[in-house]
Amino acid sequence: MNKKEILEIRRQFTPENCSITRICGCYVDYEKEKKAQMSKTFLTLPEEEAFKYFDIFRHTLSGTFGKHLLSVDFPLESELSGEAYQLLCQLRTSRLEDEELVHSFFDKVIENYVFAENYYITLIHAVYDVPGKSSDGSQMFDASDNVYEHILCSICPVKLTKPGLTYNAETDLIEERIRDWFVEAPVGGFLFPAFSDRLCDMHHALYYTKKPEDLQPVFIQNVLGGNVPLSAMDQKTSFQALVSDTLGDACHYEAIRNIHESIQEMLEESKDAPEPLELSRSDVKKLLAQEGASEESLRTFEEEFDQMAGESRTLLASNIAGTKHFQVETSVVSVKVPADRSDLISVREIDGRNCLVIPVEDYLEVNGMPAPVFKNSLE
Repeated sequence: MNKKEILEIRRQFTPENCSITRICGCYVDYEKEKKAQMSKTFLTLPEEEAFKYFDIFRHTLSGTFGKHLLSVDFPLESELSGEAYQLLCQLRTSRLEDEELVHSFFDKVIENYVFAENYYITLIHAVYDVPGKSSDGSQMFDASDNVYEHILCSICPVKLTKPGLTYNAETDLIEERIRDWFVEAPVGGFLFPAFSDRLCDMHHALYYTKKPEDLQPVFIQNVLGGNVPLSAMDQKTSFQALVSDTLGDACHYEAIRNIHESIQEMLEESKDAPEPLELSRSDVKKLLAQEGASEESLRTFEEEFDQMAGESRTLLASNIAGTKHFQVETSVVSVKVPADRSDLISVREIDGRNCLVIPVEDYLEVNGMPAPVFKNSLE
């Protein structure tokens, strides 16, 4: 899925476009005990309640693609006979009207989702009549090419509101506020199946996590039955290890900066593309070859890349190269410049010492105080 496709599904979570047929919910306490369950036709919900749910569903499809939103692919054996995958398909086909299937799903989530507090699981079924597009790309709302039938799961923390004072309009008094349990924005969830090329993609799901460093791999494997994607941090650290191992002694400052600048150029060229820039094994290999990696080390790189990400997998460029800053650190100094201005920092030998050199133009500030630069102050 790309940004446009995600936004297209998000736009369905409004009163005007709502295509949700049914909603099921399960409230779970910190001891993994079910405290309450519900199953309703979505359109029977009071308007204000429906609005709150719309907000939850939109949050489940929000964030940065590749960090908070990740594509989960299903191995062939999972699609053919995997218990988790088959349950998702059955839930979708049954339109959540089979209570036994819904209860089985909630049990599976409770068993595999790691969360030490109370939380609320919502599961919806929706049928989106996908409008066709004219030759100029505009939507034709009176024509439909296909139907996208899907389920969306959201997992929301439930926390006790903070103590405080409130105004009681009936008594005209300031009183202690009654604390109650509040459903917060989701911290996890998924969309199944994916919506790729504006079509139903049964080979993938879109997974959401509020915390990119907490992917919940057991949940992905046992509830979705899919392959666990590399997190943003794992992609970055794996890429750094590949560069270091492949370049060896050639992994110096200039080589690393050159790789950074090459990726920044590719990001700039693809900034208007609908999908985020992904680097394949051959793309990364080319970058390393440009910095002098030997043929032998490149062959080893191919093996390591396949072990890390798989031959057909890619690394998201924005995950492996900072899109906002280029940062250089020593044991006592940290220097940060805009990502596209890495040329401002160079390493030179001065008086027998390796030094970071940063040009100072017409402005310098010291501890928040402007400090004009005079020629004799640099001598």
